[in-house]
Amino acid sequence: MINLNNINVFYGKSKVLYDISLSVKPGEVVALIGANGAGKTTTLKAISGLIKLNEGDITYKGSSINGISPDRIATQGIAHVPERGGIFANMTVAENLQIGAVANSSRNDANLQLKKVLELFPILKERGAMLGGLLSGGERQMLAIGRAMMGNPELYLLDEPTLGLSPIMVWKLADIITEISQQGGTILLVEQNARMALEISHRGYVLELGRIVQEGPSQELLKNETVKRSYLGS
Repeated sequence: MINLNNINVFYGKSKVLYDISLSVKPGEVVALIGANGAGKTTTLKAISGLIKLNEGDITYKGSSINGISPDRIATQGIAHVPERGGIFANMTVAENLQIGAVANSSRNDANLQLKKVLELFPILKERGAMLGGLLSGGERQMLAIGRAMMGNPELYLLDEPTLGLSPIMVWKLADIITEISQQGGTILLVEQNARMALEISHRGYVLELGRIVQEGPSQELLKNETVKRSYLGS
């Protein structure tokens, strides 16, 4: 579904991504793990058009999306949920979800997606009239993912969805990500919680200082001694 082919990205004169190549197949959950500053968020921004490539190419469903504006990329079926969700704090939960439907071409589709969102996140139905800024951290992440779902995307880019959450909420979000996958969603998951990310994903990539240094089936990466020492605390 998405292929990154030897992409290179600079911030000013500083190179931050070095010949990154990765792929996500339809229906997969793929984890991208690494330390702070490794380039994980930059990789997602490159896919969604928020930053420009200096070299390389990104193809989505076989066609290049280089140089396409972020809004056009979103309408093609790619939903980017940024770190800490990026919800509109001064708008209600219901209004945030309505904004997510802008990328949906059909009112009927939007109504169907809203039904799916509220079934997956019943707390959002209860909080419909509440301002987004008054939600708990976990509820904000649910709202951010639910808002992304409203556009009926084919590919989700999730950037640190469990950041700052309690252990219980981390695994609740993990179950939700798994459910989205089982419903047909394709997911590229950026996470510092490497164990959780690898346990719920099909494949994984390890990013260090802007370079991919390990890749493979997630179950194999969980057993890899270097990955265990560096990212799994064992």
